[in-house]
Amino acid sequence: MPTLPAYGRLLADRARRLPPLAVDALIATVCWVNVIMQALADGHLTWPVGLLATANALPLLRRRRYPLWVTAVSGFSTTWLAVMGAAGDLPAAQLVATYTFAALCPPVGRLIGVAGTVVGITLSIVIPKDNVLNLGVVGIAFAVAYALGTAARARRDRIAMLEERTRRLAGEQDAAATRERERIAREMHDILAHSMSMVVIQAEAGPVAVRTDPDKAEEVFDTISATAREALAQLRRALGVLRSDEAARQPQPGLDALPELVAGVRRTGLTVTLEQDGASRPVPPDLAATAYRIVQESLTNAVRHAAASTVRVRVGWRDDALRLEVCDDGKGPAGTGEPGGHGLVGMRERVTAAGGELSLGPGPGGAGYRVAASLPIR
Repeated sequence: MPTLPAYGRLLADRARRLPPLAVDALIATVCWVNVIMQALADGHLTWPVGLLATANALPLLRRRRYPLWVTAVSGFSTTWLAVMGAAGDLPAAQLVATYTFAALCPPVGRLIGVAGTVVGITLSIVIPKDNVLNLGVVGIAFAVAYALGTAARARRDRIAMLEERTRRLAGEQDAAATRERERIAREMHDILAHSMSMVVIQAEAGPVAVRTDPDKAEEVFDTISATAREALAQLRRALGVLRSDEAARQPQPGLDALPELVAGVRRTGLTVTLEQDGASRPVPPDLAATAYRIVQESLTNAVRHAAASTVRVRVGWRDDALRLEVCDDGKGPAGTGEPGGHGLVGMRERVTAAGGELSLGPGPGGAGYRVAASLPIR
Protein backbone atom coordinates (compact mmCIF):
# COMPACT_ATOMS: atom_id res chain seq x y z
CA MET A 1 0.00 0.00 0.00
CA PRO A 2 1.19 3.52 -0.67
CA THR A 3 2.82 5.24 2.28
CA LEU A 4 1.69 8.57 3.72
CA PRO A 5 4.42 10.58 1.84
CA ALA A 6 3.34 8.84 -1.36
CA TYR A 7 -0.26 9.93 -0.74
CA GLY A 8 1.02 13.47 -0.15
CA ARG A 9 2.89 13.52 -3.44
CA LEU A 10 -0.15 12.10 -5.24
CA LEU A 11 -2.41 14.79 -3.81
CA ALA A 12 0.13 17.49 -4.69
CA ASP A 13 0.31 16.24 -8.28
CA ARG A 14 -3.46 16.25 -8.59
CA ALA A 15 -3.65 19.74 -7.10
CA ARG A 16 -1.15 21.04 -9.67
CA ARG A 17 -3.36 19.69 -12.46
CA LEU A 18 -6.40 21.65 -11.24
CA PRO A 19 -7.29 24.93 -13.01
CA PRO A 20 -6.00 27.98 -11.08
CA LEU A 21 -9.53 29.36 -10.65
CA ALA A 22 -10.68 26.10 -9.06
CA VAL A 23 -7.76 26.21 -6.62
CA ASP A 24 -8.51 29.84 -5.73
CA ALA A 25 -12.20 29.05 -5.26
CA LEU A 26 -11.29 26.26 -2.85
CA ILE A 27 -8.93 28.57 -0.92
CA ALA A 28 -11.58 31.33 -0.73
CA THR A 29 -14.17 28.83 0.52
CA VAL A 30 -11.84 27.53 3.22
CA CYS A 31 -11.01 31.08 4.37
CA TRP A 32 -14.71 32.04 4.46
CA VAL A 33 -15.61 28.93 6.45
CA ASN A 34 -12.70 29.67 8.84
CA VAL A 35 -14.05 33.14 9.66
CA ILE A 36 -17.64 31.91 10.03
CA MET A 37 -16.64 29.02 12.30
CA GLN A 38 -14.45 31.22 14.54
CA ALA A 39 -17.21 33.87 14.77
CA LEU A 40 -19.73 31.17 15.60
CA ALA A 41 -17.44 29.69 18.27
CA ASP A 42 -16.92 33.12 19.86
CA GLY A 43 -20.62 34.01 19.66
CA HIS A 44 -20.02 36.94 17.30
CA LEU A 45 -21.74 35.59 14.19
CA THR A 46 -24.06 38.29 12.87
CA TRP A 47 -25.09 39.34 9.38
CA PRO A 48 -22.45 42.15 9.27
CA VAL A 49 -19.82 39.59 10.21
CA GLY A 50 -21.06 37.26 7.46
CA LEU A 51 -20.93 40.12 4.97
CA LEU A 52 -17.38 41.05 6.04
CA ALA A 53 -16.35 37.37 5.88
CA THR A 54 -17.56 37.26 2.29
CA ALA A 55 -15.71 40.51 1.46
CA ASN A 56 -12.67 39.05 3.15
CA ALA A 57 -12.55 35.76 1.18
CA LEU A 58 -14.27 36.46 -2.15
CA PRO A 59 -11.49 38.70 -3.61
CA LEU A 60 -9.11 35.72 -3.40
CA LEU A 61 -10.72 34.48 -6.62
CA ARG A 62 -8.80 37.26 -8.45
CA ARG A 63 -5.64 37.19 -6.36
CA ARG A 64 -3.38 36.10 -9.24
CA ARG A 65 -4.51 38.97 -11.50
CA TYR A 66 -4.79 41.78 -8.95
CA PRO A 67 -2.63 40.71 -5.98
CA LEU A 68 -2.16 44.18 -4.46
CA TRP A 69 -5.83 45.18 -4.72
CA VAL A 70 -6.92 41.85 -3.27
CA THR A 71 -4.50 42.41 -0.38
CA ALA A 72 -5.99 45.86 0.25
CA VAL A 73 -9.61 44.64 0.25
CA SER A 74 -8.85 41.57 2.38
CA GLY A 75 -6.77 43.67 4.76
CA PHE A 76 -9.54 46.26 5.20
CA SER A 77 -12.16 43.59 5.89
CA THR A 78 -9.76 41.72 8.20
CA THR A 79 -9.25 44.89 10.27
CA TRP A 80 -13.01 45.39 10.62
CA LEU A 81 -13.49 41.76 11.61
CA ALA A 82 -10.81 42.20 14.26
CA VAL A 83 -12.51 45.33 15.57
CA MET A 84 -15.76 43.38 15.83
CA GLY A 85 -13.92 40.52 17.57
CA ALA A 86 -14.60 38.03 14.79
CA ALA A 87 -11.20 37.78 13.05
CA GLY A 88 -10.02 34.82 15.06
CA ASP A 89 -6.45 34.08 16.03
CA LEU A 90 -4.95 34.09 12.49
CA PRO A 91 -6.62 35.83 9.51
CA ALA A 92 -6.32 33.11 6.87
CA ALA A 93 -7.46 35.22 3.92
CA GLN A 94 -4.97 37.97 4.70
CA LEU A 95 -2.15 35.44 5.05
CA VAL A 96 -3.02 34.07 1.58
CA ALA A 97 -3.09 37.60 0.17
CA THR A 98 0.32 38.31 1.71
CA TYR A 99 1.78 35.18 0.15
CA THR A 100 0.28 36.20 -3.20
CA PHE A 101 1.63 39.75 -3.40
CA ALA A 102 5.05 38.52 -2.21
CA ALA A 103 5.06 35.98 -5.03
CA LEU A 104 3.61 38.09 -7.86
CA CYS A 105 4.10 41.81 -7.26
CA PRO A 106 7.08 43.86 -8.46
CA PRO A 107 9.38 45.44 -5.85
CA VAL A 108 7.32 48.63 -5.47
CA GLY A 109 4.11 46.64 -5.09
CA ARG A 110 5.71 44.41 -2.48
CA LEU A 111 6.88 47.46 -0.52
CA ILE A 112 3.37 48.93 -0.54
CA GLY A 113 1.89 45.57 0.43
CA VAL A 114 4.29 45.14 3.36
CA ALA A 115 3.60 48.67 4.65
CA GLY A 116 -0.16 48.21 4.40
CA THR A 117 0.01 44.79 6.09
CA VAL A 118 2.02 46.16 9.02
CA VAL A 119 -0.50 48.97 9.51
CA GLY A 120 -3.43 46.56 9.27
CA ILE A 121 -1.95 44.11 11.77
CA THR A 122 -1.21 46.89 14.24
CA LEU A 123 -4.73 48.34 14.00
CA SER A 124 -6.29 44.88 14.28
CA ILE A 125 -4.59 44.40 17.67
CA VAL A 126 -4.45 47.92 19.08
CA ILE A 127 -8.04 49.07 18.37
CA PRO A 128 -9.78 46.08 20.00
CA LYS A 129 -7.15 46.33 22.80
CA ASP A 130 -6.04 42.78 22.21
CA ASN A 131 -3.06 41.26 24.00
CA VAL A 132 0.07 42.96 22.65
CA LEU A 133 1.86 39.61 22.72
CA ASN A 134 -0.43 38.51 19.90
CA LEU A 135 1.28 41.10 17.71
CA GLY A 136 4.46 39.02 17.73
CA VAL A 137 2.67 35.76 16.96
CA VAL A 138 0.65 37.29 14.12
CA GLY A 139 3.75 39.09 12.82
CA ILE A 140 5.65 35.81 12.66
CA ALA A 141 2.78 34.19 10.75
CA PHE A 142 2.75 37.02 8.21
CA ALA A 143 6.55 36.91 7.92
CA VAL A 144 6.36 33.19 7.14
CA ALA A 145 3.64 33.80 4.51
CA TYR A 146 5.77 36.55 2.93
CA ALA A 147 8.87 34.32 2.94
CA LEU A 148 6.97 31.49 1.27
CA GLY A 149 5.74 33.89 -1.42
CA THR A 150 9.28 35.18 -1.97
CA ALA A 151 10.55 31.61 -2.32
CA ALA A 152 7.81 30.84 -4.86
CA ARG A 153 8.75 33.96 -6.86
CA ALA A 154 12.44 33.01 -6.80
CA ARG A 155 11.61 29.48 -7.95
CA ARG A 156 9.44 30.81 -10.78
CA ASP A 157 12.17 33.23 -11.88
CA ARG A 158 14.71 30.42 -11.77
CA ILE A 159 12.49 28.21 -13.93
CA ALA A 160 11.95 31.06 -16.41
CA MET A 161 15.68 31.68 -16.57
CA LEU A 162 16.40 27.99 -17.19
CA GLU A 163 13.71 27.82 -19.87
CA GLU A 164 15.17 30.89 -21.58
CA ARG A 165 18.64 29.39 -21.39
CA THR A 166 17.31 26.14 -22.85
CA ARG A 167 15.64 28.02 -25.72
CA ARG A 168 18.84 29.99 -26.36
CA LEU A 169 20.99 26.85 -26.34
CA ALA A 170 18.55 25.09 -28.65
CA GLY A 171 18.72 28.05 -31.02
CA GLU A 172 22.51 28.03 -30.92
CA GLN A 173 22.57 24.28 -31.57
CA ASP A 174 20.19 24.67 -34.52
CA ALA A 175 22.35 27.48 -35.93
CA ALA A 176 25.51 25.41 -35.47
CA ALA A 177 23.87 22.42 -37.15
CA THR A 178 22.78 24.63 -40.05
CA ARG A 179 26.27 26.04 -40.45
CA GLU A 180 27.73 22.54 -40.39
CA ARG A 181 25.27 21.29 -43.01
CA GLU A 182 26.12 24.26 -45.22
CA ARG A 183 29.83 23.61 -44.74
CA ILE A 184 29.47 19.95 -45.66
CA ALA A 185 27.34 20.90 -48.69
CA ARG A 186 30.03 23.33 -49.85
CA GLU A 187 32.75 20.73 -49.35
CA MET A 188 30.86 18.05 -51.27
CA HIS A 189 29.98 20.45 -54.09
CA ASP A 190 33.57 21.60 -54.48
CA ILE A 191 34.96 18.07 -54.34
CA LEU A 192 32.42 16.49 -56.70
CA ALA A 193 32.21 19.39 -59.15
CA HIS A 194 35.98 19.56 -59.57
CA SER A 195 36.66 15.83 -59.66
CA MET A 196 33.75 14.94 -61.92
CA SER A 197 34.73 17.74 -64.32
CA MET A 198 38.21 16.26 -64.57
CA VAL A 199 36.79 12.75 -65.04
CA VAL A 200 34.31 13.86 -67.75
CA ILE A 201 36.94 15.72 -69.75
CA GLN A 202 39.39 12.82 -69.57
CA ALA A 203 36.66 10.29 -70.38
CA GLU A 204 35.63 12.27 -73.45
CA ALA A 205 39.24 12.33 -74.63
CA GLY A 206 39.71 8.60 -73.91
CA PRO A 207 38.03 7.12 -77.02
CA VAL A 208 40.00 9.42 -79.31
CA ALA A 209 43.27 8.52 -77.59
CA VAL A 210 42.47 4.79 -77.82
CA ARG A 211 42.23 5.03 -81.62
CA THR A 212 45.19 7.35 -82.18
CA ASP A 213 47.61 6.97 -79.28
CA PRO A 214 47.27 3.90 -77.03
CA ASP A 215 50.00 5.16 -74.67
CA LYS A 216 48.14 8.44 -74.25
CA ALA A 217 44.92 6.52 -73.66
CA GLU A 218 46.55 4.59 -70.84
CA GLU A 219 47.64 7.86 -69.27
CA VAL A 220 44.11 9.25 -69.61
CA PHE A 221 42.57 6.27 -67.84
CA ASP A 222 45.24 6.44 -65.12
CA THR A 223 44.30 10.10 -64.62
CA ILE A 224 40.61 9.20 -64.36
CA SER A 225 41.42 6.54 -61.77
CA ALA A 226 43.67 8.86 -59.75
CA THR A 227 41.11 11.69 -59.84
CA ALA A 228 38.32 9.38 -58.68
CA ARG A 229 40.44 8.01 -55.84
CA GLU A 230 41.35 11.53 -54.71
CA ALA A 231 37.67 12.53 -54.83
CA LEU A 232 36.75 9.54 -52.66
CA ALA A 233 39.50 10.39 -50.19
CA GLN A 234 38.36 14.01 -49.93
CA LEU A 235 34.73 12.95 -49.52
CA ARG A 236 35.76 10.69 -46.64
CA ARG A 237 37.56 13.61 -45.01
CA ALA A 238 34.59 15.94 -45.56
CA LEU A 239 32.18 13.42 -44.06
CA GLY A 240 34.55 12.44 -41.26
CA VAL A 241 33.00 15.11 -39.01
CA LEU A 242 29.84 13.02 -38.95
CA ARG A 243 31.71 10.14 -37.33
CA SER A 244 32.18 9.82 -33.59
CA ASP A 245 35.65 8.33 -34.05
CA GLU A 246 38.12 11.22 -33.88
CA ALA A 247 40.95 9.00 -35.11
CA ALA A 248 39.12 8.44 -38.41
CA ARG A 249 39.11 12.16 -39.22
CA GLN A 250 41.78 13.64 -41.47
CA PRO A 251 42.68 17.26 -42.15
CA GLN A 252 41.24 19.02 -45.19
CA PRO A 253 43.62 19.88 -48.07
CA GLY A 254 45.41 23.20 -47.70
CA LEU A 255 47.88 25.45 -49.48
CA ASP A 256 50.49 22.72 -49.72
CA ALA A 257 48.07 20.74 -51.92
CA LEU A 258 47.75 23.49 -54.56
CA PRO A 259 50.62 22.20 -56.77
CA GLU A 260 48.98 18.78 -56.94
CA LEU A 261 45.61 20.41 -57.72
CA VAL A 262 47.15 22.47 -60.52
CA ALA A 263 48.94 19.43 -61.90
CA GLY A 264 45.68 17.51 -62.04
CA VAL A 265 44.00 20.29 -64.01
CA ARG A 266 46.95 20.45 -66.41
CA ARG A 267 46.28 16.84 -67.39
CA THR A 268 43.01 17.98 -68.98
CA GLY A 269 45.00 19.96 -71.54
CA LEU A 270 44.53 23.34 -69.84
CA THR A 271 47.66 25.43 -69.37
CA VAL A 272 47.80 26.36 -65.69
CA THR A 273 50.53 28.31 -63.92
CA LEU A 274 50.96 28.66 -60.17
CA GLU A 275 52.78 31.72 -58.87
CA GLN A 276 53.64 32.78 -55.34
CA ASP A 277 54.39 36.32 -54.22
CA GLY A 278 55.96 36.82 -50.80
CA ALA A 279 57.25 34.49 -48.14
CA SER A 280 54.79 31.79 -47.14
CA ARG A 281 54.15 31.05 -43.50
CA PRO A 282 51.86 28.76 -41.47
CA VAL A 283 48.17 29.68 -41.39
CA PRO A 284 45.23 28.14 -39.49
CA PRO A 285 43.93 24.91 -41.07
CA ASP A 286 40.47 26.36 -41.74
CA LEU A 287 41.97 29.33 -43.59
CA ALA A 288 44.23 27.03 -45.64
CA ALA A 289 41.23 24.83 -46.54
CA THR A 290 39.23 27.92 -47.56
CA ALA A 291 42.05 29.09 -49.85
CA TYR A 292 42.33 25.62 -51.41
CA ARG A 293 38.57 25.42 -52.09
CA ILE A 294 38.52 28.89 -53.68
CA VAL A 295 41.28 27.95 -56.10
CA GLN A 296 39.66 24.56 -56.74
CA GLU A 297 36.25 26.07 -57.56
CA SER A 298 37.85 28.70 -59.79
CA LEU A 299 39.73 26.04 -61.75
CA THR A 300 36.59 23.91 -61.97
CA ASN A 301 34.65 26.81 -63.48
CA ALA A 302 37.49 27.49 -65.92
CA VAL A 303 37.39 23.86 -67.07
CA ARG A 304 33.63 23.39 -67.19
CA HIS A 305 32.20 26.74 -68.24
CA ALA A 306 34.79 29.26 -69.38
CA ALA A 307 36.16 27.49 -72.49
CA ALA A 308 39.57 28.80 -71.40
CA SER A 309 42.95 27.67 -72.65
CA THR A 310 45.19 29.21 -69.98
CA VAL A 311 44.74 29.95 -66.30
CA ARG A 312 47.04 31.80 -63.94
CA VAL A 313 46.86 31.09 -60.20
CA ARG A 314 48.61 33.59 -57.95
CA VAL A 315 49.08 33.32 -54.18
CA GLY A 316 50.19 36.56 -52.55
CA TRP A 317 51.43 36.77 -48.98
CA ARG A 318 50.96 40.05 -47.11
CA ASP A 319 51.56 40.96 -43.49
CA ASP A 320 47.89 40.75 -42.56
CA ALA A 321 46.24 38.87 -45.43
CA LEU A 322 46.51 36.03 -47.89
CA ARG A 323 45.54 37.15 -51.39
CA LEU A 324 44.38 34.72 -54.06
CA GLU A 325 43.88 35.49 -57.72
CA VAL A 326 42.75 33.11 -60.47
CA CYS A 327 42.56 34.58 -63.98
CA ASP A 328 41.64 32.75 -67.18
CA ASP A 329 41.28 33.76 -70.82
CA GLY A 330 37.80 32.29 -71.22
CA LYS A 331 34.33 33.78 -71.11
CA GLY A 332 33.59 33.24 -67.43
CA PRO A 333 31.30 30.65 -65.78
CA ALA A 334 28.06 30.27 -67.73
CA GLY A 335 29.28 33.08 -69.99
CA THR A 336 27.84 35.85 -67.79
CA GLY A 337 29.39 38.76 -66.02
CA GLU A 338 28.09 37.81 -62.57
CA PRO A 339 27.15 34.12 -62.62
CA GLY A 340 25.03 32.29 -60.14
CA GLY A 341 25.27 28.65 -59.15
CA HIS A 342 26.07 26.80 -55.97
CA GLY A 343 29.82 26.95 -56.54
CA LEU A 344 30.20 30.72 -56.46
CA VAL A 345 27.60 31.01 -53.69
CA GLY A 346 29.65 28.56 -51.64
CA MET A 347 32.80 30.51 -52.47
CA ARG A 348 31.24 33.72 -51.16
CA GLU A 349 30.07 31.94 -48.01
CA ARG A 350 33.58 30.62 -47.37
CA VAL A 351 35.19 34.02 -47.79
CA THR A 352 32.55 35.73 -45.63
CA ALA A 353 32.99 33.13 -42.89
CA ALA A 354 36.73 33.82 -42.94
CA GLY A 355 36.10 37.57 -42.63
CA GLY A 356 37.57 38.28 -46.08
CA GLU A 357 36.55 39.90 -49.34
CA LEU A 358 35.77 38.31 -52.71
CA SER A 359 35.76 39.93 -56.13
CA LEU A 360 34.33 38.25 -59.26
CA GLY A 361 34.25 39.64 -62.75
CA PRO A 362 36.09 40.19 -66.03
CA GLY A 363 39.87 40.01 -66.03
CA PRO A 364 42.31 42.82 -66.84
CA GLY A 365 41.22 44.75 -69.91
CA GLY A 366 37.83 43.04 -69.85
CA ALA A 367 39.24 39.76 -71.14
CA GLY A 368 38.63 36.43 -69.47
CA TYR A 369 37.40 35.99 -65.95
CA ARG A 370 39.04 36.86 -62.64
CA VAL A 371 38.44 35.59 -59.11
CA ALA A 372 40.22 37.57 -56.39
CA ALA A 373 39.96 36.87 -52.66
CA SER A 374 41.60 38.48 -49.67
CA LEU A 375 41.63 36.37 -46.50
CA PRO A 376 42.79 38.04 -43.27
CA ILE A 377 45.53 36.23 -41.38
CA ARG A 378 44.94 36.52 -37.65
